[in-house]
Amino acid sequence: MNKGIDDKQPGFSDLIKKAQEMQKKLQDMQKQMMETEIVGQSGGGLVKVHMTGHHYARRVILDASVMKEEKSVLEDLIAAAINDAADKIERHMRDKVSGLAGIKLPDNLTDTDSK
Repeated sequence: MNKGIDDKQPGFSDLIKKAQEMQKKLQDMQKQMMETEIVGQSGGGLVKVHMTGHHYARRVILDASVMKEEKSVLEDLIAAAINDAADKIERHMRDKVSGLAGIKLPDNLTDTDSK
């Protein structure tokens, strides 16, 4: 006996419901990431950058000892701390999405080089 279109509707509505649940979970995760603060550091912790999960710098902390360094060294240390924070955010985001989807995502999926 052939199944009519009506027989497929419950399956389709379940799929839509699951998609809506996933969308809600993703929105909740985005909100949580906005509130998450990640600390990147360089120079063995002499330079620290606090960033939100959306890559906004909230705070930069410089140890007094780095103020004696040349300007170019200090600039490199700050850039390295920012990059460390950004890498940690990407790993954190990838882990959260992987947990949500129940799969392990490839490392380059949330690559920021393409931005």
